[in-house]
Amino acid sequence: MATKTFPVEAGHILMFARSVGDDNRVYSDADYAKTTEAGGIIAPPTFAQASAQFDPDYGLRPKIGQPWFGSGKNATGITRAPGGGGGGGGGGLHAEQHFEYHRALKAGDVLTATTTPGKTWEKEGKRSGKLVFSESVTEYRDQTGELVITARGVGVRTERPVEQPAEKA
Repeated sequence: MATKTFPVEAGHILMFARSVGDDNRVYSDADYAKTTEAGGIIAPPTFAQASAQFDPDYGLRPKIGQPWFGSGKNATGITRAPGGGGGGGGGGLHAEQHFEYHRALKAGDVLTATTTPGKTWEKEGKRSGKLVFSESVTEYRDQTGELVITARGVGVRTERPVEQPAEKA
């Protein structure tokens, strides 16, 4: 189980909203946001994912002085290791992400994220072989311990079928 804490700041919310092209004033204009049901600046959907940048061990976060995994077909500066997982190792994909909001995430909140393993299941593909799905569940709680967001992510990796020798006719 991993636990990380991060502040939710109005400037971070503004930059996140701009990066995803969402110009809703409730993310940037404090005076306007006060007149809304939210009563103040709130974070856009999926903002909680930005919490990864507060985790020094996050595998996709660039680290000063180290080669970076990158985001293109061929990673920059990294030699892929065979067999497993994301973050440059090959063999895995991020398949799904779900966010359940228990209340709006507000500027000024300080969230603690706790991640635990979820369900694991398998499916058999005709050409791909076995697909192994694994879920992780992250609960984001505010500074008072109130549950704010439950996030579920699903990863998938393939296990190739064993090649069968061709039958002789």
